[in-house]
Amino acid sequence: MPAVAAPTRDCGLCPRLADFRHENQKKLPDYFNAPVPAFGDPHPRFLIVGLAPGLHGANRTGRPFTGDWAGDLLYATLLDLGLAEGVYDERPDDGLTLKGCRIVNGVRCVPPQNKPTPAEIRTCNQFLKSEILASPARVYLALGAIAHDAALQALGEKRSRFKFGHQRRHDLSDGRILIDSYHCSRYNTNTGVLTPAMFKAAMADAKKAAGL
Repeated sequence: MPAVAAPTRDCGLCPRLADFRHENQKKLPDYFNAPVPAFGDPHPRFLIVGLAPGLHGANRTGRPFTGDWAGDLLYATLLDLGLAEGVYDERPDDGLTLKGCRIVNGVRCVPPQNKPTPAEIRTCNQFLKSEILASPARVYLALGAIAHDAALQALGEKRSRFKFGHQRRHDLSDGRILIDSYHCSRYNTNTGVLTPAMFKAAMADAKKAAGL
């Protein structure tokens, strides 16, 4: 399989994100403050595609979904379904390992107000595509509509053919499978858009589709 292309620690492909990162390096010098790499099984059966690092979550710790509410729900669900081993302690050195799955964000750098621009999503898509090409996974779980669109772009599919919907399964043109979930953000759970049971159901669907 091809090697995975990843952004450099001082990546400047997206000027706004690079400027924001430099600001945070001064304000928050103890944070990771760099493009956050993928995390999980190096030979996964399915990929979990997120949006972007949170300012005080993955941007702080350097591991996807680690250190914020979204990670609390995500990793609890993975542990509950037997897709992770160990204890999630909101630290990259907590010893947690993933089984059969891997997490990668569509945008690797933290964006201001947690909102990457369409141009930034397109620019960073090359790294998501590289992760997909280097992986044996043929099942993908997209967390939110933006991650859904980014995954389709990386997979070479037309977005117009596959409409986002929670727990919706999309059988792609080459036999791969994309499953959607609402993003496991605090906002979505606080407003009732997503419940832990709903999230677990979507994750379980991806697990089953991947043969795990």
